[in-house]
Amino acid sequence: MRASTLDIVRQAQEGGYAVGAFNVFDDLSLRSVVQAASAAGSPVIIQFSVRTARAMGVDLVTAMFHAAADAATVPVSLHLDHCPDVSVIEDVVRAGWSSVLFDASHLGLAEAREQTRRVVDLAHARGVEVESEIENIVGVEDGVGSDVLTHAYSESELVEIAAETGADLLAPQLGTAHGLYKGRPVLRPDRVTALRKLSDMPIVLHGGTGLTDAEFRTFIDAGVSKINVSTAIKRIYMEASAEALRTARDANRWEPLPVFDAISARVAETVTAHLEAFGSVARASGGSR
Repeated sequence: MRASTLDIVRQAQEGGYAVGAFNVFDDLSLRSVVQAASAAGSPVIIQFSVRTARAMGVDLVTAMFHAAADAATVPVSLHLDHCPDVSVIEDVVRAGWSSVLFDASHLGLAEAREQTRRVVDLAHARGVEVESEIENIVGVEDGVGSDVLTHAYSESELVEIAAETGADLLAPQLGTAHGLYKGRPVLRPDRVTALRKLSDMPIVLHGGTGLTDAEFRTFIDAGVSKINVSTAIKRIYMEASAEALRTARDANRWEPLPVFDAISARVAETVTAHLEAFGSVARASGGSR
């Protein structure tokens, strides 16, 4: 069932768990995530990067999502991830996506504040929710981002600007990074605790790939209610593809459907493991959109 991202995340916040927000990149990965969530009885957020939305086309992505979500037995929302381009946001707002992440982390504070306010006004006019990122989360993902921490602000500044702009969700820097970790990150659940004392706005953890179940739990206990996972899905998809193709070559059986089945099964396993770590299994309830 189609749902509001904010409704899904608010229920997680109230229930003391987090919702998995999984980046997908084709119909197969999309359906695998939704089917895994339905089997687990877990709400889920489907995310597309700007690069993927452009490559596939917003209309096609929207139609694919509607088909998958309408067949689901759990609340499912559609989110545009890390978008600094207002023209793409305008496209997905017109298409009725559930939410967008306006990434203003490359801008100075005054410009980030003003542009975020404009995006919120644009999105809210069509019932679309906005996740705000004004301090950059380290790492490059699908061509967006930086490997250097360029903008960082106090917790009070983050909350003040989010309130001024009317944003619905907040994505702060929490010591995590996009992509694969080369060493153990210095995690900042203390920032989540500080932010939650200042505001009840839902807090989003980016860079979920590579964290342990215990680390996820620490962030959730501190107040995180949405956790983004991208690299883990991409990696298992590609590994499963390579293994299935090797099997086809060795058997000299060139049938695509067994390859698709193998990829889907591995993606679903990865998604299920994350849903269990986030505490969202058997938490699904209401909320069509």
